[in-house]
Amino acid sequence: MSTTISSPTIILVAGHWLGAWAWDEVLEHLKTDQSHAVAITLPGLDRDDPERAARTLDDQAEAILDVIARHGNQPAILVAHSGANAPVSLVIDRHPELVQRVVWVDSGPVATGSVHAPDLPEESEDLPLPSFDILAQQASLEGLSAEVLERFRARAVPEPGPVLRQQVELTNDARRKVQTTLVCCSISSAQVLELARAGHAMFAEVANLELLDVIDLPTGHWPMWSRPLELAKAIHSAASRTN
Repeated sequence: MSTTISSPTIILVAGHWLGAWAWDEVLEHLKTDQSHAVAITLPGLDRDDPERAARTLDDQAEAILDVIARHGNQPAILVAHSGANAPVSLVIDRHPELVQRVVWVDSGPVATGSVHAPDLPEESEDLPLPSFDILAQQASLEGLSAEVLERFRARAVPEPGPVLRQQVELTNDARRKVQTTLVCCSISSAQVLELARAGHAMFAEVANLELLDVIDLPTGHWPMWSRPLELAKAIHSAASRTN
């Protein structure tokens, strides 16, 4: 009687305003690689949820843990894009034993005390996707066609205010021992590592990671749309390093 060792589940978590749909093209390529991957929509980003604007980072972290539990509570590969870094950082802090590797896509771990939008007024229930002129000042839109931008606009869901105002509290140093891959897109890996060494607030936690490798995938901030095949290959490569 033979025993089959299954590969870890890859859980794809998109950033602000996005749901599982954002990973559709990447998932198609990962299926070709025979990877076991699922994409999730975080609480607060389901437009059909009547309570979505009240969802918190804790709700989002618990939703990720629920997906891991549904797959047997076996250590998973977490793929976190952009603003998904806050809930994924909470998951790694609370249950590092359930994360075999984290793959940050044009993103990275947050530091304790981080708040994404501390100046967002309390009366603001949520934050809609801004105009693309404003968004382009915050993140690179390189590689995104007019058709892709139109789909982004049509399917984007406003980010819940509580998610953006909640302070991230991290206490477990074991989070820094989790195997980590940075997929660097709008900023090169050389720049990211230089900023981390310099103590830049956005990248300081990278300098504390004990098991780190990097992959450069030059493109804009949304590589799941601009270079989906290459991103799928990068994710597959990172996941394979833990087998």
